[in-house]
Amino acid sequence: MPLPPTVPDVSILHALILGIVQGATEFLPVSSTAHMRILPALLHWEDPGAAFSAIVQLGPIAAIITYFRKDLAKYIAGILRSVKAKTLFPEGDIDARLGWYTILGTIPFAIAGKLLEKHVDSTFRSLNIVGFCLIALALVLLVAERVSRRDTPLERLKFGPAMAVGCSQILALIPGASRSGCTITTGLLVGLDREAAARYSFLLSIPAITLAGVYKLYKVVSTTHLGGEVVPYLIGTVVAGIVAYVVVRWLLGYLGEENHTTAPFIIYRIILGIAILVLVRVGYVNAEAGAKPLDAPVQGAARLTVPMPAHLASR
Repeated sequence: MPLPPTVPDVSILHALILGIVQGATEFLPVSSTAHMRILPALLHWEDPGAAFSAIVQLGPIAAIITYFRKDLAKYIAGILRSVKAKTLFPEGDIDARLGWYTILGTIPFAIAGKLLEKHVDSTFRSLNIVGFCLIALALVLLVAERVSRRDTPLERLKFGPAMAVGCSQILALIPGASRSGCTITTGLLVGLDREAAARYSFLLSIPAITLAGVYKLYKVVSTTHLGGEVVPYLIGTVVAGIVAYVVVRWLLGYLGEENHTTAPFIIYRIILGIAILVLVRVGYVNAEAGAKPLDAPVQGAARLTVPMPAHLASR
């Protein structure tokens, strides 16, 4: 019987930096998973992989729930009203409708995530795929900015467009695509204004990243011996949560201004995608390097420990 996989060691310095990156990119349309894959490769650190991401992602989850706590309370109350009335979308009950849209829009993502789990943690982490997806989604977002009517507030969102936005999260299973990037882009394509597209993207992120984060955390706990120090993981989680809260607040304010577009993110994605593909081409980074998925069989017991001294050696 194969032994549990080895969880990569993460120093406090690495955890702090990766926590900042995770929090800064989780809700921006630039792909947090891509950055968590790219940064260790560029700096020649060991890829922290799914285990580190699973734990640190709890910070942004707490941040988004905290930020939307009042909205969530309204939507939950609306859902309960609809259950009591025995109708899915009560006439004129916007809170019930948006609450159900958020839940139903997450189901396709959850199913696809389970079916593609092994590819998400291994094959899809190739830097060639990451670079290509960064560029491809940027171009689609550019088209969305050009063709979108942007005349639909969140309160007027219908079931069909809402499900289209929810289903677009499936593409975000590929690092580089970006969950928020896919949902904001699709939101613009179905006619939502920029702030509404971002707000609905954030609402969808609550069940989506909560399910993903809790499931991965369960896999870590159930397949890994969590002995030793966990301080770096806790630091990364707290830092990621604080930074994510600030970013959510800033982005909603930014996109709420009519003259503010997603152009900065489009440009950034294209530049980063091209840079990654070039670095892979010239051999500076290994496209396929990275941590193994959580269920990969390896020899030796697994532990979460702080390396002493901190692992800073280049590959």
